[in-house]
Amino acid sequence: MKNGLNSLGISKPPQDTRVVVAMSGGVDSSVTAALLHEQGYDVVGVTLQLYDHGAATAAGGVVKSKTCCAGQDIYDAGQVAAKRGFPHYVLNYESNFRESVIDDFADSYLRGETPIPCVRCNQTVKFRDLMKVAHDLGADCLATGHYIKREVTPEGRAELHRALDQGKDQSYFLFATTQDQLEFLRFPLGGWSKDITREHAQRLGLLTADKPDSQDICFVPHGDYAKVVKKIRPQAEKPGDIVHTDGRVVGRHEGIIHYTIGQRKGLGIGGGVSENNDPLYVLALDPQANRVIVGPKEALARTTLVLKDCNWLLEDKEAGEHKITVKFRSVMAPVPAKLSISGDTAEITLDQPHYGISPGQAAVCYEGDRVLGGGWITLTR
Repeated sequence: MKNGLNSLGISKPPQDTRVVVAMSGGVDSSVTAALLHEQGYDVVGVTLQLYDHGAATAAGGVVKSKTCCAGQDIYDAGQVAAKRGFPHYVLNYESNFRESVIDDFADSYLRGETPIPCVRCNQTVKFRDLMKVAHDLGADCLATGHYIKREVTPEGRAELHRALDQGKDQSYFLFATTQDQLEFLRFPLGGWSKDITREHAQRLGLLTADKPDSQDICFVPHGDYAKVVKKIRPQAEKPGDIVHTDGRVVGRHEGIIHYTIGQRKGLGIGGGVSENNDPLYVLALDPQANRVIVGPKEALARTTLVLKDCNWLLEDKEAGEHKITVKFRSVMAPVPAKLSISGDTAEITLDQPHYGISPGQAAVCYEGDRVLGGGWITLTR
């Protein structure tokens, strides 16, 4: 205990501190739970069964161990808890997951957007619903295996910061974490690399020690998102025109769900459309007219992002304009920009033009390594 606080920043001895750990069945959450239990905390593992088996079957796939919160993963989480000697509960949240995540995913494609279901899942089922479960279980905090850091200011305010291991940093997917949630959350792995996590998994004898990381969206087997969208929203595969930005009809498509902003390959357009046969890119999707708009790469350049449904981890005194860095894709390095906040909306002006930015993606803002928050891109120009 330091300054009367345990390692989780709570003024109780570990044995009197109840920690609910969100266990997806992977190595990260397994180590989080086992390590806290080893340190003497009153650990309760909880797994939310999220996966919609109907959608998986329709898409021609079955949940395998590379997804989360289903089938083998639930079994693995239970085995970790049993071996280490702490309770583990499985709660069926499939209906919540379908309504909050899967339906929104399909509808986003119908709106011509590029959705990020993992953010929606964290925002709704995993944090909103699981946090309620944790409170109902009398927990002092909720811990997860995410790679992100929670730091507390001298004034006692919790902040989100990028993980030490920038290659594993998951801050992009957690921008929608609210201040109230952050006060209750803990992220024990934020200062570790993945190698260290696996070393501890081996030391603790966890069966998940060598389990591969999740690769695909859990309800999209083999990455075939269009197949899932078509099953959920049969009207999604409606043929229409591919139109050049100059107004010419240059091809046909089998549904705008098969296209994303910035796409170059697989357009099904023959040669001779553009001068010198320069490649064409998807510039926009027009769901109202059911058209795919294509044109040259330079027409993709954008410097302004308009955001909606924003979440900010800023104090009132920090409101106004900010010089920031921003990510609008999870795997990119943050780039310099200016941020102007207006209520639930915001506008980001990039220092340099960027290409292939799509409505439906998230824009996540940083000040150094601190996560300021972000929102959903609704318009680019």
